[in-house]
Amino acid sequence: MEITLQYFDDCPNWQVAEGRLRQVLAELGRPDEEIRRQPVETAGEEAERVAFGGSPTILVDGIDPFAEPAGPAGYACRMYDGDAAPTVAQLRAALAG
Repeated sequence: MEITLQYFDDCPNWQVAEGRLRQVLAELGRPDEEIRRQPVETAGEEAERVAFGGSPTILVDGIDPFAEPAGPAGYACRMYDGDAAPTVAQLRAALAG
């Protein structure tokens, strides 16, 4: 399984997401699994090219399990049902399958 964390530095929410990802991976017995960080440096063309859904975006095998069907690519802090990052339960469901 390939896990990619897309983010930009001015949005601190990616650090929350990474912490939760590491917690879930440890719970699943995979504490050493790599989380590939993919900084998105610019809005516009780069954000569109990588289908950036906002910071943080988590890709599991190249797919955003939290994507909204009509969600545009964007260079902004992303919210997950009012939270700064997916919850531990949401991540557990996304990574356990």
